[in-house]
Amino acid sequence: MTHSIQPKIDKGQNVNTLPAVSTLLGNQKVVPVVVIENEEQAHGLAQALIDGGVTVIEITLRNAFATEAIRLIKQHYPTMVVLAGTVNSAAQYAEVVEAGVDGVISPGITQGLLEAAMQHGVPYLPGVATPSEVLLGIEYGLTECKLFPATVVGGMSALKAFNGPFSNVKFCPTGGVSESNYQEFLALPNVVCVGGSWLAPSKLVADGKWGEITELCKAVTS
Repeated sequence: MTHSIQPKIDKGQNVNTLPAVSTLLGNQKVVPVVVIENEEQAHGLAQALIDGGVTVIEITLRNAFATEAIRLIKQHYPTMVVLAGTVNSAAQYAEVVEAGVDGVISPGITQGLLEAAMQHGVPYLPGVATPSEVLLGIEYGLTECKLFPATVVGGMSALKAFNGPFSNVKFCPTGGVSESNYQEFLALPNVVCVGGSWLAPSKLVADGKWGEITELCKAVTS
């Protein structure tokens, strides 16, 4: 069955009329970036994160089950903020909005994705790696971007450099952010949150080691 998505804001409005992705997170500073392959993993992982005090999840669109995982977690775990990651097209944007996602994250930035954000009215965090890409986001009214892949494109040095010309833009570095360096990233004045896979490693998810994932989460929430 085909579902029609009704725009929540006029297409001509800037993205800055939308809530920023950071406003969805409350006091959460670490966003677990995950791959979910089946229903058992969706339920087990969501509960493990919640038990560890983490109420946000970025489900990447890296397999055919991802959209269904978004739908399941939104239906069964209403306290969980569900973000869709690896959204690479306007069509995928519409797909995850229909599934009930709270926010959308992409590895890069395009005019098509920016226009999709305006059409659907769902908070959007685009990936950027260069000053020109940050400027494109600013042109559309964005004040938050994802630095990706963070440690490849300059990491903390890049963020410090961006803070001069883009003092009003906040960043969520992702890619190479880990248990050993995430606190250094969060200490930067223009970093609002970080994204990483160490809270829910793919091997622990595949093996159903939910208790171990809960303990990893407690280490960043306690």
